[in-house]
Amino acid sequence: MKTNKELVEIIASTPARSAWRKGVKVYALEMLEEMEDGFAPVALLNGAENWRAYSYGGCSLIYDADIAERLCSPSEYAKTREGERAPNSRETWLDVQARACSQAATLISSAARKGAV
Repeated sequence: MKTNKELVEIIASTPARSAWRKGVKVYALEMLEEMEDGFAPVALLNGAENWRAYSYGGCSLIYDADIAERLCSPSEYAKTREGERAPNSRETWLDVQARACSQAATLISSAARKGAV
């Protein structure tokens, strides 16, 4: 089993070209920082039932503008008026963050299993 320090190194060295992928990577690194050593997938949720509850429960970013800044390219960020507008017709920014956190957990799990993402 890999230590959190090893997982951080693996994820930090993972290439991320898009703003979305960079944001997912930041979420993954934040989750690992909050965990004690010894990765367990359930521990990532920090007591929340699912990623939506994690996001809406304030376990990560809480302001729309902060979420938009982390996950959007500069042009998307401007188009949403720095997070004032909804990201799309089906989701709120907290829903988008929940999706990103879910992908971050998958990134961590993959790094823990394979050693490289």
